[in-house]
Amino acid sequence: MTQSFASTTECDRQILCCYVNHTSLLQITRISNIPSWYFERTVFPGQRLFFTAPPEAELEIHTSKLVNATLSDKILCSRLQVHEGSGEII
Repeated sequence: MTQSFASTTECDRQILCCYVNHTSLLQITRISNIPSWYFERTVFPGQRLFFTAPPEAELEIHTSKLVNATLSDKILCSRLQVHEGSGEII
């Protein structure tokens, strides 16, 4: 399922993105660099997360260990873009 959480003032230039949790740990993904946006999802080990976002959005990856979560990566959504029609996730 593709999810988008933009305000009504957000521009129309959004891209389809995919993130895969390749770890054996629970991860929390979050976009926090876009004003007036709220996007946060839990991603289980091996799970794919499809979502739409502006290309300049940064997906923060927080890896969870027991009672805390550590920011382990930031990825530009333009690097997670799915190129439709080719069937490939870049």
